[in-house]
Amino acid sequence: MMTGNVHSIQTLGTLDGPGVRFVVFLQGCPLRCHCCHNPDTWDFTGGSQYTPDEILEKVKRYREYFGEKGGITVSGGEPLCQAEFVYELFRLCKENGINTCLDTSGCLFDEKVKRLLEVTDRVLLDVKYTDEESYEKYVGCSYKTVISFLDKLNEMQIKTTLRQVIIPTKNNNAENIGRINGIKERYSCIDSVELLPFKKICTTKYESMGIEFPFSNIDEPTYDEVEKLKKML
Repeated sequence: MMTGNVHSIQTLGTLDGPGVRFVVFLQGCPLRCHCCHNPDTWDFTGGSQYTPDEILEKVKRYREYFGEKGGITVSGGEPLCQAEFVYELFRLCKENGINTCLDTSGCLFDEKVKRLLEVTDRVLLDVKYTDEESYEKYVGCSYKTVISFLDKLNEMQIKTTLRQVIIPTKNNNAENIGRINGIKERYSCIDSVELLPFKKICTTKYESMGIEFPFSNIDEPTYDEVEKLKKML
């Protein structure tokens, strides 16, 4: 029987897609983002095993809270690495009238991912930077790969929310926002853009795991800094 490797579950999330959402965080990620909040999701061998039906039964208990906009969001780690499991889970959710949302970095695409996208109502696409050099230095994949993934979303006309964590000294500038605006103009599937402030609350996770938080020396942006950038969108 098919199972997925799950890191954790949040039953009533409000930050991972439209409305109130049942959020499943999967275990395992091939990237090593310097701003990552969840280094405990990197290892592909950790987590707990669930079948799609087991997750569905949990989701159904909370559907009365979803309203018109809410539903299920699968995040990570990187959910594309378990595309077959997420496809089966989303297929069951669609059969039960539950909205499906995928929170991803867009770091890979193959036939399994394409099949998953066919049962995905919305994608939260985390575009971490808008240049190749930053992706290679601070992420561990190519910016071109992410844009290629966005090309597929546009071809399939899947509603997409573009997201970016604003990191002082790295992407908190008008040039970056200008490039985000250019992306939004080119891709009709993008119907919203979210700028999220860089946070360092994850520092304790890194310390407990005995590894260095690469951006520990970077200050969190102020509320006004982020709002100023939002006004440029």
